[in-house]
Amino acid sequence: MQQPDFWQDQNRAKAISKQAEDTKQFVEDWQDLQQRVDDCLVLASEALESDEDLFGELDLEYQKLSKQFAKMELAILFSGQYDRDSAVLTVHAGSGGTEAQDWAEMLLKMYLRFAENKGYASVILDESRGQETGFKSVTVEIDGQYAYGNLKSEAGVHRLVRISPFDAEKMRHTSFALVEVVPILKNEEESLIDEKDLKIETMRSSGHGGQGVNRTDSAVRITHLPSGLSVKCQNERSQVQNRKNALKILKAKLAILQQQAKGKKLDEIRGEVLSAEWGNQIRSYVLQPYKLVKDHRTELESTEPDKVLDGELDEFVESYLRYINKK
Repeated sequence: MQQPDFWQDQNRAKAISKQAEDTKQFVEDWQDLQQRVDDCLVLASEALESDEDLFGELDLEYQKLSKQFAKMELAILFSGQYDRDSAVLTVHAGSGGTEAQDWAEMLLKMYLRFAENKGYASVILDESRGQETGFKSVTVEIDGQYAYGNLKSEAGVHRLVRISPFDAEKMRHTSFALVEVVPILKNEEESLIDEKDLKIETMRSSGHGGQGVNRTDSAVRITHLPSGLSVKCQNERSQVQNRKNALKILKAKLAILQQQAKGKKLDEIRGEVLSAEWGNQIRSYVLQPYKLVKDHRTELESTEPDKVLDGELDEFVESYLRYINKK
């Protein structure tokens, strides 16, 4: 930051300044915690020597310090290159037809509620609705600090077991959905894309009809011809904005491919790209005949799937972060 040409690139300078500010705050928080602990040790020594009445005050401060430490310890687990960044999350319905499409919508609601609880802003970039209910696929941008770090644990296949609300015989059904998560890259990290390698198509946005339907060709699909990667966005009425959003996601996916080509593990960023069917699930949600959510990587279990599906994912996020930091 002391270099004379630092502010020549405004975007890069702002990003580095923000990083410096965050790092300074991070260090100061730990120094403050250390000071409070030292003060407690002095107080404890005085209590042992002459004033036992201080033990009640010490116990209250200990409880506060323990909670603060647990919160700050979790922040250390966000050690990945992109953990601080915002994220784009896509849910694809897998095997199971209408059941799977309904399951995809349930997962979308879970992540939107999780984002809301974290204070993140969410916007749907693209959706393909099922004929009866739910989504064949849906893409949402989740904007906020550590959004990617909090959501990377969700990349993979999610399995649901329940009594089907669509089955007149009330039989148990198993459904699958694939979740993909990519970080939104900072400007200076974005992969370079040659325009001649892109196939850009415009089309009419899909919808339910009525006055709110978009009747212009504002939806945009961009295909990167060398890699075959394709991204579609349609939520904005502006074709320009949809194109911008599609390029943003495409650049993130290309960055993943570039890291893979350098020998880095793809699943560190995007999650393993697996078939959304039997045997590949990272997490199971059983609603009948018993209630259980189990993460098959960390072995963490919850007997309260209703709370998990209502966005209470912190326990699973923390468990996954500890799991990958031990590997």
